[in-house]
Amino acid sequence: MKYTYNDGGRKVAGFTGTTGDCVCRSIAIATGLPYLQVYNALNHTAQSERRSRRKRKRSSARTGIYKGTIRRFLISLGWRFNPTMTIGSGCRVHLKAIELPKGRLIVQVSKHLTAVIEGKIHDTHDPSREETRCVYGYWTNSNPNLA
Repeated sequence: MKYTYNDGGRKVAGFTGTTGDCVCRSIAIATGLPYLQVYNALNHTAQSERRSRRKRKRSSARTGIYKGTIRRFLISLGWRFNPTMTIGSGCRVHLKAIELPKGRLIVQVSKHLTAVIEGKIHDTHDPSREETRCVYGYWTNSNPNLA
């Protein structure tokens, strides 16, 4: 799968260095929304998270977002999750262009989200592991006229 370096507008927004902002970057890239707008919206959405023994801190667009918060945020933008794996099913879809649909996708792999646009990875690094990385699922825009 081809790879293109894309920080989603992070540098333009005035952020420097490296951090765990793959959720914010991939959403900004796939939706075309400005990085700072996505960053602020994710942090605002995280304010409604409940704390528990497992979730002692709230999500942060800079250091990581809980899956439930990602789900709520993307659904609010009109995106729909398409699971490719269930418990015990094993890996059936890999981070390969021929195994993913065409279009703008936000792909969930282990501990990472990445944007795939028309079969090409857009990220700050190539997360494909030479096309062997298992895809847990991918988000698609349920209203393609919005993207």
